[in-house]
Amino acid sequence: MPITDDVERARQAAIDILLHNSHGPCRGLFRTAGWGYPEPYTRDLMIASLGILVSGNERLVAALRRVLEALAKSQTRRGHITSLAHDPYDRGASDTTPLFLIGVGLFRRATGEKRFLEEAVRKALVWMEYQSPDDVIMVSQEPTSDWRDEHWVLGFGLYVNTLVYMYLRLHGLHEDADELGTMMNRFDVRGGKRQHHVHEGLLIKHKPYYALWAYKSENNERFDLLGNSLAILSGIAAPTRAKEMVSWIEGECDNLRDTGLLALDLPPCLIPYMQPGDPDWRPRYQLFNLPGEYHNGGVWPFICGFYVSALVAAGRPRLAQAKLAALTELIRPARERDVAYGFNEWFRAQDGQPAGRNWQTWSAAMYLYAVECVRHQSTPLLDDIRDRSVQEGSRKSR
Repeated sequence: MPITDDVERARQAAIDILLHNSHGPCRGLFRTAGWGYPEPYTRDLMIASLGILVSGNERLVAALRRVLEALAKSQTRRGHITSLAHDPYDRGASDTTPLFLIGVGLFRRATGEKRFLEEAVRKALVWMEYQSPDDVIMVSQEPTSDWRDEHWVLGFGLYVNTLVYMYLRLHGLHEDADELGTMMNRFDVRGGKRQHHVHEGLLIKHKPYYALWAYKSENNERFDLLGNSLAILSGIAAPTRAKEMVSWIEGECDNLRDTGLLALDLPPCLIPYMQPGDPDWRPRYQLFNLPGEYHNGGVWPFICGFYVSALVAAGRPRLAQAKLAALTELIRPARERDVAYGFNEWFRAQDGQPAGRNWQTWSAAMYLYAVECVRHQSTPLLDDIRDRSVQEGSRKSR
């Protein structure tokens, strides 16, 4: 599909920003943002690996290699991957180890180095085996331990388990991936009684998307845009469910706009927003996570990049092209410097104002990835993962 001149200019700006960020003050490793975050945050850079690897820029790929190698050196003796690539003592995240496994898997695919960081991968896989409280494939997490440091996600979270599913596919552990996909596609367990042989799932009755999290008799049915976009991209969501989910998202966004709760033509990270008095509202949110802001419904360009890619995967090319155009406008506003493209961290949903730091590495990288998905009407490095998942789902339904 042809790319407009506006998109091409923004694409080149994204590459320039990534080149600017590729050598920071912490051991020369990638910066997380151009000015605000000089540190090499693991989750940001591993998510950025998708865009870096499809960029075709050798300097960026070499910089990503240095980050992956630094993470392997900082890895704990039990296999956990730290939150900062240069700091072996910054620990505790639930998503850094699965994201590292994804980053290495993607790097191997892009470069052909099939045994790159083999020992670190082996240790990370062992670590992840111990992240399941009932010793099955689905992993659990502590509150605020994933990318949402101001949002409580408990137990079996959608986002972190989509990451697990993806690295299992990338590393050829297909039987485990099939089992995890089956578990996630069970209905969630609610109510006062739970049979011991019935494991929590993440499907929600009468809704096309997956629950934010579930654990024993508790769950949260708010819509997580990142987790559900990854469910579409990876093939956890069957094609029919993926299309229904997209229609649901667009309809909910229309409703939010009609009520003045969304000023942008792109979806927020959480629907509906948590409000004071809701059962999952926490007092700290009044300071850091107000409705329509940050992790409570803020609009994040890097997540919107995943959404555009998921639209391609769901067979909605025209909608993907339209949302890419909207994303191209979203990445312009800047808060910290007088630059043509801000590639800001996040935006307030109600007024569309930038509220984070500029020149975010993952914002620029996921824009690049979204452009390539729309241009080629495919999802580079991920197509065969989804194809295998769909084939497995078709086999089981027969």
